[in-house]
Amino acid sequence: MNDGNAAARVIQDLRRAAARAGAGTRLPSVRELTARHQASPVTVAEAIRRLVAEGVVETRTGKGTFVAARPAAAGVPDLSWQTVALGPRPAGESEMQALLALPPAGAIPLSGGYLDADLQPVAALGGALARAARQPASWRRGPVEGREDLRDWFAREAGGGLRAGDMVICPGGQAALSTAFRALAAPGDTVLVESPTYLGAMAAARACGLRVVPVPADHEGVRPEHLAAAFARTGARLFYCQPLHANPTGATLAASRRADVAAAVHDAGAFLIEDDYARDLTIDGEPPRPLVSDDPDGHVVYVRSLTKSAAPGLRVAAIGARGPAGARLRAARLLDDFFVAGPLQQATLELVTAPAWARHRRQLRTALGTRRSALLAALHRHAPGLVPDPVPRGGLHVWVRLPDGLDDVAVTTAAAAEGVVVFPGRPWFAAEPPAPHLRLTYAAAPPAQMDEALRRLARALGRG
Repeated sequence: MNDGNAAARVIQDLRRAAARAGAGTRLPSVRELTARHQASPVTVAEAIRRLVAEGVVETRTGKGTFVAARPAAAGVPDLSWQTVALGPRPAGESEMQALLALPPAGAIPLSGGYLDADLQPVAALGGALARAARQPASWRRGPVEGREDLRDWFAREAGGGLRAGDMVICPGGQAALSTAFRALAAPGDTVLVESPTYLGAMAAARACGLRVVPVPADHEGVRPEHLAAAFARTGARLFYCQPLHANPTGATLAASRRADVAAAVHDAGAFLIEDDYARDLTIDGEPPRPLVSDDPDGHVVYVRSLTKSAAPGLRVAAIGARGPAGARLRAARLLDDFFVAGPLQQATLELVTAPAWARHRRQLRTALGTRRSALLAALHRHAPGLVPDPVPRGGLHVWVRLPDGLDDVAVTTAAAAEGVVVFPGRPWFAAEPPAPHLRLTYAAAPPAQMDEALRRLARALGRG
């Protein structure tokens, strides 16, 4: 017996009956439907549950299944008043929606900020969450700043610059960034950012009423002399930075610049928000220590997320700072959502402290290297003028400059028409972009699709 077909027959039968009858009419019983469609009672019950969820039928305990009341027909609502009440649309909203949009069927994704499903440790995640759900303590209210053992793990990952008491668990890195901007600055204040930089950080800062000012960066990270000049010119007390495999460029702050960047922040009496999202995404060599590990005076606010290196559904991150700044961050998180769900925290701890996590990180490093090589080889074959120099040593993306005269948004649109999804460079700049760029992601599609993806992109370049 094909239960799937039987369920479809039951649903179709009940839909027809409900359409002919008035609200409150009794429909055939489970026993009648079982006999009529040669279906199991479980299949019939599941079909009825689906129609209940859709509002087609309703069940009454001990009485049976009935046609649900239909909502009264109404005229077209007038929602125009909301335009006045809401005011201007928030900056960056459309770019964030485009960044998080799922690729259409048949398109090859060279855009996105998360690992392809094949790279996610799904079995380990599922096992950890199942074990956590069975532990009664997971469902109790824990500390508002998060489990101490999980905070201690994040503190150790920060390289020894922070303690468990300095950390607070957050529902993802984006929430942590929003907390930092809101807790450490006031509306109207200035935040400095690398140029280009993560567009989600700029959107979060602007949503907090901050003025975003770009500081030039290159393949070795932010340029310290420009950072010092920007602090002096703007009076900013906040600098957002991705020193490891920055999104979108893939740049890592050079060892020769770390001390000068720290000095610029120290001299300005400012905070540096270190977004360490890519700690597990290094491909070549070993990643440098986090900036916070060499910060004796509490200038660095550390953000670490697990979402990028595990799976989109693992919305767990931590933010840490010492002194009054840490207290403000903890207070801000409390006001936002009290605390992160206990089962998710427990599952995260089980995941990152199990041998499976170390294996996943090793396998991920190899897999990302393979995909990056496939993308670069396809670039050499079909669009050699776009090959980046130097090649990022980790992360999820390569940042390619388009030839002068091309429009990055137009190329993106043409690429979508060819069946390959890329992301334009323009939204990653806080001011006017100096040249057209594309961000190409190698973590979202399998290596076997890279050649065809770049073949399609090359056709789009001819139309851009």
